[in-house]
Amino acid sequence: MMHSAVPLLHDYLAHSASRLGEKVALVCGTQRVTYGELETRANAIAHHLVEAGVVRGDRVMIFADNTVETVVSFWGVLKANAVVSIVNPLTKSDKLDYLLNDCLPAALITDRHLHSVFSEPARNCPSLRRVIVSGPIDDAELEGLPHAVRWDSAVAGDHSTAPARRCIDVDLAAIIYTSGSTGEPKGVMLTHRNMITACTSIASYLELGQDEVILNVLPLAFDYGLYQMIMAFRTGARLVLERSFAFPAQILGVIKQERVTGFPGVPTIFASLSELRSLKSHDFSSIRYVTNTAAALPLKHILMLQDLFPGARIYSMYGLTECKRCTYLPPADLERKPLSVGIAIPNTEMWIVDEDDKRVGPDVVGQLVIRGATVMKGYWGKPEATARKLKPGPLPGEQVLYTGDYCRIDAEGYLYFVGRGDEIIKSRGEKVAPKEVENVLMDIPGVREAAVIGVPDELLGQAVKAFVVMEQGSVIGEKQLQKECQRRLENFMVPKSIVVVASLPMTDTGKLKKTALS
Repeated sequence: MMHSAVPLLHDYLAHSASRLGEKVALVCGTQRVTYGELETRANAIAHHLVEAGVVRGDRVMIFADNTVETVVSFWGVLKANAVVSIVNPLTKSDKLDYLLNDCLPAALITDRHLHSVFSEPARNCPSLRRVIVSGPIDDAELEGLPHAVRWDSAVAGDHSTAPARRCIDVDLAAIIYTSGSTGEPKGVMLTHRNMITACTSIASYLELGQDEVILNVLPLAFDYGLYQMIMAFRTGARLVLERSFAFPAQILGVIKQERVTGFPGVPTIFASLSELRSLKSHDFSSIRYVTNTAAALPLKHILMLQDLFPGARIYSMYGLTECKRCTYLPPADLERKPLSVGIAIPNTEMWIVDEDDKRVGPDVVGQLVIRGATVMKGYWGKPEATARKLKPGPLPGEQVLYTGDYCRIDAEGYLYFVGRGDEIIKSRGEKVAPKEVENVLMDIPGVREAAVIGVPDELLGQAVKAFVVMEQGSVIGEKQLQKECQRRLENFMVPKSIVVVASLPMTDTGKLKKTALS
């Protein structure tokens, strides 16, 4: 066994469990799980995966909600020397099929209530050596799946130690899927070092301590949600995990009950908070910090948050999955530069380049470049897409991240986000690839052409808007198109408005001219 003085990501859980074994680490609905229990269960899953033939570097996909099982599985996969990939539970069958065949995992960990979505893709995936299903599943359903077992049998046995350690910190720890402008999701490859660097940097400026109680209503499949759990366990804090922000009133109760100190959100969450009239009657005195990422916070939301959480530090931040986090605005600068997403996070450098890759001066809009140990290794199995993002940096042999985002930096080094270079729509904190929505619209009988753009929206950040050209004689209307989209797309991708038009604007070369749509 390698004795590693250099930490790996899963050491966060092991260290907290050895120091604080009896402390409640995770609150999930009515369940309260201690660090010791999480560590033992994660070790058990790790041994089960190893016995099922999972080896160093194999991928294991977790397709599930924000549950105790998902949390245990994440750490268990790492302890098995494997690479973890959590997939959003809203994902539909055909997309799951694509993801399974893209990363070819050795195992799939999922839940009974998603059976209708995963059963066929799992049967079609040639690489699976084990499927672990939580929840009450009957024998017939289980038998139809490749090498399937129940969750309870996978975590059985008392495991105080993890399997032998095979990884070093440059090995992959996770693949996080992100929607690309082509509509095909890309798997962002992150090493243990990438993720530990990001955690160390973020925890330092947020000043996280072990007495934090962090509320997470964001999906663990979304890197912002995932890092809430990792950073909580890194410091020995408590994570309060919710499935979503669907029932704000209930979550406000949880904040009070658990004495929550940290509240990470996205603009949509803060926008729906501002619509709750009864807010003022709640006691938010426990909250010490509030963070926002995804899109820059509108000024009215900043004022609302300051009003709602008078004792809290408010952090406006910006990042992308390819390097986790780029910038944060120190709370003291909020008054002075309310529209900025801040300065580079500790141990990261950034600059802006023009079309010829030359650095530009202050306040010139160009593409943002990020340099640091948080920068991904590349996109899984996509060398061309990787080459567009990772380019030679200032030092011979190094690579830096070309974000594809248009920004400017002021004379003091503060970043202002201008727009995404590749048309990606950020709605409700989720990324929507126009191409994916267009493909679905085009599949509807009677639709001839479709174009999708993002339009500014106070509540969603950006709203998805579709323009559709119908075939001659087609009688399907806008309401019907909306229904079809709801049936075929994840809810955050469904267009807020669909407009039927006679034709779409084209360039001289016959390409769709999206800039002419509004």
